[in-house]
Amino acid sequence: MSLPQKIRPTPWDKVAFGTDCFELTDCSPETLGAVLRTPGHYSVKVDSLVSKQELHRHGFYYCDTLIEPWCTPQQLARFERDDIAIDSAMTLAEVIDICHGAFAHGRFHRDFNINPGHADARYDNWLRELHRDGKVHGLRYQGAPAGFIARSGDSLVLHAMSERYRGKGLAKYFWSMFCARVFAMGLPEIRSSISVANLATVNLYASLGFRFRKPVDIYHRMVP
Repeated sequence: MSLPQKIRPTPWDKVAFGTDCFELTDCSPETLGAVLRTPGHYSVKVDSLVSKQELHRHGFYYCDTLIEPWCTPQQLARFERDDIAIDSAMTLAEVIDICHGAFAHGRFHRDFNINPGHADARYDNWLRELHRDGKVHGLRYQGAPAGFIARSGDSLVLHAMSERYRGKGLAKYFWSMFCARVFAMGLPEIRSSISVANLATVNLYASLGFRFRKPVDIYHRMVP
C-alpha cells in the first residue's frame, strides 16, 4: 500500500535498523492514521508548544527534544591554546573510534524499540558518509586524536570528543578555533542541533556565545 507524500522513507535508517523506516512531515490525524497500515519505524518532529494528544492517541512515544544553537562572528567567544589543532586529514579509522559510544544518550539509543548496536551503526554509517564527502574535521590534542566536528555549509551536523578527553575543558578551545575558521570563510552564522538532555553540549555552546532557538520534540512509533 502506498503511503501519503507526508510520510517519507529514510533508507539510511533502514540500512542500520534492518526494518523499513519513515519520517513524517505532518502529524494530522489522517497522516498518523496511515502509519498503522504499513509496518516499520516512524519518527516525527513537532513544535514543543504544540499539543501531543493525537500523537499519543496513535501510539507515538516521546524520545527527545532538540534545540538549535546559533552564533554570529560578533557573538563568538574566543578561546586559544597552543597544543590543539584542526586536522582535516584525520583518517576514517581514527574518527570512527571516537564515534563509538559517543552518542549513547541520543534519541535512537533511548528508543527502547531499537537495538543499541543498530543505533551505533546508524552513527557510524553517517560518519562514514560525511568523511567520504570531506566534511569531517579532526581535533588533535598534543598530536593525538581527541575529537571531530563534521560541517555541512553553515551547520555543525555531527561532533564528538573522545572519551579520553571528555570533561577536561578542551572542547571550548576546539570549537572556538573551528568556528573562527568557518567565520573567516565569510559565513554570517553557524548553527547546530543538539538534545536538551545533553547538558555538557548545551553548556559548551553557551560558553562560546551561542544562543538557542527552534525547540522541537521528537516522537517515534514502531509498527510491527
